[in-house]
Amino acid sequence: MMLRAAAVIVLMLGAAPALAQTATQTPTQSPVSTVNPGEDGERVQIGLSTDRVTITSDFSGADLTIFGAVDGVDPQVSRLGGYDVVVVLEGPASPVTVWRRKRVLGVWINAQSLSFIGVPLSYSVATTRVFQDITDPAGYRRLSLGAANIHLEPQDRDSDPATIQEFTAALRERKLAIGLYTENIGGVQFLSQTLFRATLNLPADVPVGTHKARAFLFKNGEFVMETSSQLAIVKAGFEQRVYNYAHRYSFYYGIFAVALAMLTGWLGRLVFRRD
Repeated sequence: MMLRAAAVIVLMLGAAPALAQTATQTPTQSPVSTVNPGEDGERVQIGLSTDRVTITSDFSGADLTIFGAVDGVDPQVSRLGGYDVVVVLEGPASPVTVWRRKRVLGVWINAQSLSFIGVPLSYSVATTRVFQDITDPAGYRRLSLGAANIHLEPQDRDSDPATIQEFTAALRERKLAIGLYTENIGGVQFLSQTLFRATLNLPADVPVGTHKARAFLFKNGEFVMETSSQLAIVKAGFEQRVYNYAHRYSFYYGIFAVALAMLTGWLGRLVFRRD
């Protein structure tokens, strides 16, 4: 039996810190790549050395390197630096609930919430240069490109627009604060007129599941095309077996966890009793 949990973000009104809990999805196995050539024949392609990355319990974060190529380039545009590439690693999507907390009689309590659907659990982006030098803000919004432009859809679309805006901003800020949304300006470097290398950050608590690597090609500030490929991030070893068991047999896992806690407490009482 599988249980799919929703992530929860807590927005604090005041100086108290915010808390976050994320949920993951089961990864798929086969990678999928899509390519749509531009009108002038330019094509961007990316290559992953592997379609599967395993992490262990001591994983503390890493850099992911993606290589790519731009075919059919205009030599004159290339010499003038007219081509830009933005590479994104987007994590699996999951529902997220944002809570506003307020202080009542000295105690912080949950006061109001807003749920979002299809929120990427992680989002890492690398660019050839600063965003404003690649294209205009309207272009980023149209492509939902960049942490500030990810489309976040509320579950209740009839909510007050001001409330939606406030909770959407809080969700973005929280993801950025805990390092699940990152930006690496200059993280994409052209090795030649056609070849490039992108360096993306994998945070220590990168979510397990199917991630999508996407590359966006721009020419003289205009969007040309996008290509994508899938990458599965999975746990390895004993931690993976525990993770699988907890999700497939959650009821029995819960009983075992409670029994283990009771046994540990009873053994502790025997060891440390004074009589």
